[in-house]
Amino acid sequence: MHRKGPRFTRILAACAVVPVVLTAAACSSDSGDGGGKSDSGSNSSASQGGEGKDKAASLAAAAYKQLPAACDALTAKTIAALVPKVDDKSGKTGKSADVSARSSCSWKGLDNNGVDGSQFRWLSISLMRFDSEQALGSAEARAKDYFKKQVAEASSEDGAKNVKSAPAAGVGDEATTVRYDLDKGKLGDYKQQTVVTRIENVVVTLDFNGAGLAGEKAPKADEMVKDAEKAAKEAVAAVTAANKEGASPDASAKPSTEASQKPSQKPSTKPSATTKS
Repeated sequence: MHRKGPRFTRILAACAVVPVVLTAAACSSDSGDGGGKSDSGSNSSASQGGEGKDKAASLAAAAYKQLPAACDALTAKTIAALVPKVDDKSGKTGKSADVSARSSCSWKGLDNNGVDGSQFRWLSISLMRFDSEQALGSAEARAKDYFKKQVAEASSEDGAKNVKSAPAAGVGDEATTVRYDLDKGKLGDYKQQTVVTRIENVVVTLDFNGAGLAGEKAPKADEMVKDAEKAAKEAVAAVTAANKEGASPDASAKPSTEASQKPSQKPSTKPSATTKS
C-alpha cells in the first residue's frame, strides 16, 4: 500500500473544517594526485584550481531569481470561479523560511444549498525555485528532477482510483496533469486534479479538488481539469512577471495579459515600465 502523501493530508485537513452535517549531490572536487609537477616544475594545484573555476562557471545561472507570493499568483476572478463561496479570498499562506525559494497558498469554499446538497472545493498552489549549486547541479536540472518527483507523488496517492496522467499542453516548459477519484464514503466522492508544471528553474504544483455533498452530484472531472490547467498557466505567468526587470523583489504582480499569453517566456532583458505592486 502506498503511503499517505502530504497532498492527501492537506485534502483531509481542508475537509475537516466543513460542518459535519454537510461533509465532514554528488559533491565534486579536483583532488588530483596532490603532488603532480608540471613541465615547468610548478605544482599542478594551480591548474586544478583553474579547472574548478571552469566547472563552476559551466553551471548556468538560475533564470528566475525570485517567486511571486503564492496567494497573489492567481487573480481574484480565478479564485471566485474555481472556489465558489470561498472562505477567505486572500487565501491561507503556507509557512516558508525563504519565500524567494518556496511559497504556497490555499483556498477552500462550501457552496451550501441546504437540503439540495452542497459543493465543496479546495485549491492549493505551491511554488518551488532552485538555484545552481556546484554540489547539486544547475538550477534547471534540479527543477527537472523535482518536477518528476512531484508527478510521481501525485500519481501514487493512497486510495486513488481511476488514476490518469497526461501532458498539459501550453503550460510552462513542461507540464503534466494527474487526475483521480477518492471515495470517502459519507464524505462524498472527491475529484482530484494536480497540475505540475516547470518553467525554467521553477516548479509550480497546483492541486484542485471538489465533491458533491449531502446528496449533490460530484463535479465533472473534465471541467475541473480545464480549470486547473488554466489556473496553472496563470501561476506560470505570475512567475514570469515577478522576474521582469524593474519588478520589486518582495512584491507580487498579478499576471498581465502579455504574460498570460507567453507563460514560458524568459525574463525580459529590457526595462519594464510595469512594476509589481
